[in-house]
Amino acid sequence: MNSVGTMAYAKLVDNGIQAIEEVNRLRDGGYSKEDIYVLSHDISRESRIADTADVNEVNLSEEGLFGAIANLFRSRGNALRFKITSLGFSPAEANFYEKELDTGKVLVITRRLAR
Repeated sequence: MNSVGTMAYAKLVDNGIQAIEEVNRLRDGGYSKEDIYVLSHDISRESRIADTADVNEVNLSEEGLFGAIANLFRSRGNALRFKITSLGFSPAEANFYEKELDTGKVLVITRRLAR
């Protein structure tokens, strides 16, 4: 799943433990904290997983100022779709992942600039 200048990878997992295991696998594969993000429909769950795994949540630097402000007024589902597309995924992919997040899954994403 590529966008201009960026390569992105995503994996859906069932819970926070699996998310942390996936983060560790990605770190073992050479990804750094700055490359890895977690998303969940539940904001506090997302924060807890990101803190425990010591990785990123999608924020201003990925969304841009206007996107971050707009997300304050969007539904959580719309905000998640925006966050996913801001990491290099198509709108169709973002819709798919957001629907899976609706079921309680966690999304682990890596983004690395193409070399």
